[in-house]
Amino acid sequence: MKHVLTLLAGIAAVPAAAQDHAGHAMPGMTMPAAPEPPAKPATDPRAGHVMPQAPAADPHAGHDMAAPPESTGEKTGTDLPAGDAPAPPVPMPHYADRIWGGPAMARARQTMMVEEGGGQTFAQLVVDMAEIQTGDDGGSYRWEGEGWWGGDINRLVVKSEGEGALRDRLDSAEVQALYSRAIGPYFNLQAGVRHDIRPTPTRSFAVVGIEGLAPYWFEVEAAAFLSTKGELLARVEGYYDQRLTQRLIVQPRVELNLSAQDIRATDTGSGLTTAEAGLRLRYEVAREFAPYVGVHWERSFGDTRRFARAAGDGTGGIGVVAGIRAWF
Repeated sequence: MKHVLTLLAGIAAVPAAAQDHAGHAMPGMTMPAAPEPPAKPATDPRAGHVMPQAPAADPHAGHDMAAPPESTGEKTGTDLPAGDAPAPPVPMPHYADRIWGGPAMARARQTMMVEEGGGQTFAQLVVDMAEIQTGDDGGSYRWEGEGWWGGDINRLVVKSEGEGALRDRLDSAEVQALYSRAIGPYFNLQAGVRHDIRPTPTRSFAVVGIEGLAPYWFEVEAAAFLSTKGELLARVEGYYDQRLTQRLIVQPRVELNLSAQDIRATDTGSGLTTAEAGLRLRYEVAREFAPYVGVHWERSFGDTRRFARAAGDGTGGIGVVAGIRAWF
């Protein structure tokens, strides 16, 4: 019994000794540092709810919330008086001038306009009609054509037309020299002079007119003629090329001639003097050469018709035509 009590007393003395040496290093050994207690969670473990956070800082805190200048009468923007600062430099219209220089690029642009922008010079001769017509008077011949030299904008144009009996004199012939100026993609304004070789006495005229391509591809031409004697004439004509095939083309054509007064020297009456209409079918052997056949009708009107009858000349009729159209 005595030995059991002695053993229990020894066991009870061990925890007490450990408590007396807490926080003291034992000789020959290092005691580890006590761990820090864990941070408290942001939530209350008793309720399970998120604890309210501190309010966020006001982004406008510390700023001066003064009234706008307009409410105080202070001038702003375009209300400020004009300054005397120099204007900014004008931007260069062509960026390449900065690298190659203005004079060099000006020459390059001029060359480009000449070669690619319509400044090139061309020439063309068009024989629109060279034909023989049958009729009651034994037949006649007729020509109409023009040649031009220039570019897409400015041209010099020479026109000629005339007709006569196969076994008789030349009835009429005229030549025009015109300056032609493009006034749009499809029309040219023309002005110049006209000289009538026949009939006699000869006449010279100042000419102003317009020609071009009307909607639906009608070729139209209108001109006014003022003679050196104050006589005023006018002419309107038009035609349309209707392709039946790539080579076969039918062309209706109309021409009207007018006069503002009677001209007894040339047997021309006032008003509508003559009218012509025709239908020609041509075959293009090549684009530059096309023979054709067709029918042609013409008639004089008013005093012109009366003057022709008095002189023993024909006043019109219908006939068959054959000829060629060519251009070079």
